[in-house]
Amino acid sequence: MTKIGLFFGTQTGNTETLAEAIQKAFGGDGVVTLHDIADASPDDFSDYNCLIIGCPTWNIGELQSDWEGFFDELDGIDFSGKQVAFFGAGDQVGYADNFQDAMGILAEKITELGATTVGQWPIDGYDFSDSKAVQNGKFVGLALDEDNQPELTDDRISAWVAQLKSTFGV
Repeated sequence: MTKIGLFFGTQTGNTETLAEAIQKAFGGDGVVTLHDIADASPDDFSDYNCLIIGCPTWNIGELQSDWEGFFDELDGIDFSGKQVAFFGAGDQVGYADNFQDAMGILAEKITELGATTVGQWPIDGYDFSDSKAVQNGKFVGLALDEDNQPELTDDRISAWVAQLKSTFGV
């Protein structure tokens, strides 16, 4: 069976809760192993060919602090041959000019390091003006907004995970 590593950073606990919901949608910890990036090492990534990266956008378009601290360590990880999906938590109303920027920053860096990005997500149903996470008219990963659209989160996770199960061969 495909082993999936889900690496997340969280400031307030929201992204960890979202990571747990994604893990549950995949079928639990027998399928997806959670790693808080605050406690992770670059070596932890080598155990997986399929990865999920979760990061909230913090302040004005910035990485969450644990991801910011780990960012340079990404250079030491060989992502070639790995499929990587991204998800982010953000506020499209309060931060419409940089909604989901952190997801875009991580996707750009990890793709440059050889990963194949999977799990792109439509921008339909969101109301924002700019995002570093939009490429070719789609988000590079699942965009979640617990501040303004929490009622859509479960359905979005379910649809995204169904897409990734097929892509990852789960």
